[in-house]
Amino acid sequence: MNNNIELYIQALDSANCGIIITDNTQPDNPIVYCNRAFETITGYSHDEIIGHNCRFLQGQDRSQPERSYIKKCISEGRDCKIEIRNYKKNGNLFWNELYVSPVKNSESVVTHFIGVQNDITERKKAEHELREEKSSVERKIQERTKELVDSEAFLSSIVQTVRESLLVLDADYKVLSANTHFLNSFKVTTEDTVGKVLFELGNHQWDIETLKELLMKILPTNNPVIDYEVEHDFPHIGKKVMLLNAYRIEFEGQYKDRILIAIEDITEKKELDRRKDDFLSIASHELKTPLTTIKGLVQLLQRMVPKDSPERFNETLDKVSVYVDRLNVLISDLLDTSKIQSGNIELHVDPFEIDKTIRDTVENLSVSAPNHKISLSGSTNAVILGDELQISQVINNLISNAIKYSPGSDKVDVYINRVGSFVKVSVTDYGMGISSQDKAKIFDRFFRARDIQKKFPGLGIGLYISHEIIANHNGTLWVESEVGEGSTFSFTLPIMKNH
Repeated sequence: MNNNIELYIQALDSANCGIIITDNTQPDNPIVYCNRAFETITGYSHDEIIGHNCRFLQGQDRSQPERSYIKKCISEGRDCKIEIRNYKKNGNLFWNELYVSPVKNSESVVTHFIGVQNDITERKKAEHELREEKSSVERKIQERTKELVDSEAFLSSIVQTVRESLLVLDADYKVLSANTHFLNSFKVTTEDTVGKVLFELGNHQWDIETLKELLMKILPTNNPVIDYEVEHDFPHIGKKVMLLNAYRIEFEGQYKDRILIAIEDITEKKELDRRKDDFLSIASHELKTPLTTIKGLVQLLQRMVPKDSPERFNETLDKVSVYVDRLNVLISDLLDTSKIQSGNIELHVDPFEIDKTIRDTVENLSVSAPNHKISLSGSTNAVILGDELQISQVINNLISNAIKYSPGSDKVDVYINRVGSFVKVSVTDYGMGISSQDKAKIFDRFFRARDIQKKFPGLGIGLYISHEIIANHNGTLWVESEVGEGSTFSFTLPIMKNH
């Protein structure tokens, strides 16, 4: 039987079309299996796909009527076939021809859905071009020629006026133009640059094998080079850190064999970040020592309280203890942030039962937040290989945030379940929600949304630490939210094999 399953999986993985299986018995119908073709078509890895609902491929493009049709078919447990706009991990649009079929058990209950997708972007493009050709070909050629000439002139003016170093390369990576900012920044002339191959400029500072490989993929695949760092001792200007971004130039769907490269000098920014991190680390350590002493002295005072001391004295001492604990947690978070930035965060890896860890964390928080009902449902019976204390810290942080940012609600839902070879943990609140622009930065270090900062003070490091902890455990952490409708933070962790 196992051999047959292995054979079926091999067959699915060898298919050219993307195939997924979702579990309809679980909330939000999460993906529990995907084949390799699905990863290739979408650009996401297996670990980034498992646990998500299929709608994540539509990104912010939510007005498509096809979405409602899929939802209706799934709720009615019937087949559907549609063509829908989807987006790859790098943000590129692709048209998806999607077939969805229900899987029913012996009692005719839909337990799973099988989705089969094909990338029909080229077909859509061909259909569009065919429609275009049916109208006045002569007029369109003339208009197109004028548009391209105007676009070339427009691009040329942008290249020269933008206050960033820009290069335009041809298909052979030869420099067609370099703007004034580039010439001034690198202290070179047009003769030193234009007409030369990029990799031969200066003292061959761009002649890096990995950079070459990335640039060679731009024209055939249209995949950009994003934030590639080059640290080098450049001629005339010395040791610098440059941030390079490269894109294929496109004029309204008509690709040109041109590459636009933008180069930013981030030397001072990197040094400033390093100084900030050094200060953060030193300040946290220096604060930790006297705080530990203060904590010890407060505990000593609490044990030495005279029997006839006034009640207000006892209450004041207890408040001091509480605020010392809060300050201790804050400094510990700052230390964690410093360790993550320097790559020195330690993992104490041991097998542990994730269900028990979550249950204990929820029970502790329920005691400290008696005005909120924290509901825990689901189970996995799974063993995780990792740092139990850090995972507990993540769960604690997500639930604490759910309570903190839901002032008008007293309910938090925690749900755990298996999705393929992963455990998925979700924390749902019914509070203020998160805007789409803030969701993109929510896991950045020190990020705080403006409206949040006004109402709820904080440093904006809890989610950053949580995200890095989960990433260090080979899992993923993400958020789904709508303003005014609450948020659901979910993360996955790989289940320990042989358990």
